[in-house]
Amino acid sequence: MHYFIGLDNGGTTTKAALFDSFGKEICKSLVATESITPFPGFVERDMEEMWDANCTVVKNVIRDSGIDPKDVAGIGICGHGKGLYLWGKDNKPVRNGIISTDNRAYIYPKQWKEDGTEEKVFAISAQHIMICQPVSILAWIRDNEPENYKNIEWVFECKDYVRFRLTGEARGEMTDYSGANFMNLYTRSYDPELLKLFGLSEIEHALPPLCLATEICGKVTEEAAAKCGLLPGTPVIGGMFDINACALAAGVTEPDKICMIAGTWSINEYVRKEPVTDGSVLMNSLFCLPEYYLIEESSPTSAGNNEWFIQELLPECVAEAKAKGESIYNTLNEWVSSISPKEFVPVFLPFVMASNVHPNAKGSFVGISLNHTRHHLLRSVYEGIAFCHRYHLEKLLSNRTEPASCIRLAGGAARSEVWSQMFADVMNLPVETVEANETGALGCAIGAAVATGEYATLRDAVKNMTTVSRRYEPNPEFREIYDKKYALYIKTINSLDGLWDDMQALIEESEA
Repeated sequence: MHYFIGLDNGGTTTKAALFDSFGKEICKSLVATESITPFPGFVERDMEEMWDANCTVVKNVIRDSGIDPKDVAGIGICGHGKGLYLWGKDNKPVRNGIISTDNRAYIYPKQWKEDGTEEKVFAISAQHIMICQPVSILAWIRDNEPENYKNIEWVFECKDYVRFRLTGEARGEMTDYSGANFMNLYTRSYDPELLKLFGLSEIEHALPPLCLATEICGKVTEEAAAKCGLLPGTPVIGGMFDINACALAAGVTEPDKICMIAGTWSINEYVRKEPVTDGSVLMNSLFCLPEYYLIEESSPTSAGNNEWFIQELLPECVAEAKAKGESIYNTLNEWVSSISPKEFVPVFLPFVMASNVHPNAKGSFVGISLNHTRHHLLRSVYEGIAFCHRYHLEKLLSNRTEPASCIRLAGGAARSEVWSQMFADVMNLPVETVEANETGALGCAIGAAVATGEYATLRDAVKNMTTVSRRYEPNPEFREIYDKKYALYIKTINSLDGLWDDMQALIEESEA
């Protein structure tokens, strides 16, 4: 029997899962990631700790599964897109890695839009410029950390750094780097004109050679094998941007389905044979199926807000559930189910980490009354996150010539029946979930199964390794009330638009 390991480096956890050739999850391991926040809006990660965490979870799944490492046919890695992980000329990390929820470079996309740079960039990359993209963060490092900027040997995305440590080979996998504003989306190659427009021409040498998602682009070194428990020589594929991996695991290989991932980020996407070039969507990038582009609307505004609510406002509930050996999430779902969708709960703006409407917008509860309990606030968190996904979905649907058949949902929300039903009701589309708990890791395993010859194509692998577990139909009884609540959500956002810059100025003044 051949086995495949998928590694998933997210914003809040590092995971490894072992799968057989039919997509059955044999074993998994995860460790919480430690975020470093030296200043408000700054979110970093120690790159050595990150490497150790990846080795730990791989070692754990090999040990706990009891398999012989020689039966691991291949390993694939995915990770959060955007952000920045720099390797130095002194053969060590240049500085802490910067996670995709980081907001330090907010001024650069604003300036580039005002001076016409973004329009020129879009003509080449088919992408708007995001705060968390490597180009924005590199500009910040150039202007604020010049010695670190001079020391850059390699510019890595999250999972490409991990692969580099596993194999010693510096490569840039195309689904990730095509979403970083480094590449001409039409030639599928790096474009020096983009770097020139960003004022980053001097780091062209640091962009690693490009590779495909299912390409074997290195083997586990003896040094890495000693740390992670794999055999030296185990094939490592290019891997993929985590939103590609989740889409694969959710069975999204044709344009009729929308993929939604409710994790740290609100990811909303579908595949299409041509990019959307009228500027109406946030992102076009290359999909792991080479005939398709991935059309994406996203922001760090999803279930990570729910995790903040749990940790900061429900600590005793977490402790009580742990003492009973129960899941805190079962308690949360019971709370939300106890309140009817028809009942008014405060409008929650899921902008605790960042926003998709204004670079300085903050998380907010609007409309709290004396009768509201934490149960009501929790429901407003569930609803606010769903509304933010709908905000992105409406942009995607406006560019489709054919209606979507359904939404394939992954991430934390997909593990909650009440939340999955809410997504179906809010989006007014059927929602399907898949059996896999770790969709990012499964997507990587699917890629590894193809690269090592277990399956001839990605579609063959998806057909044999993914299974739809449940389908949720929209409840027509709640359509009108959710439409009204969503309209109020949008009106709240618009009403507060003039507040955020003044608030940010006060925050910066208090930190001076």
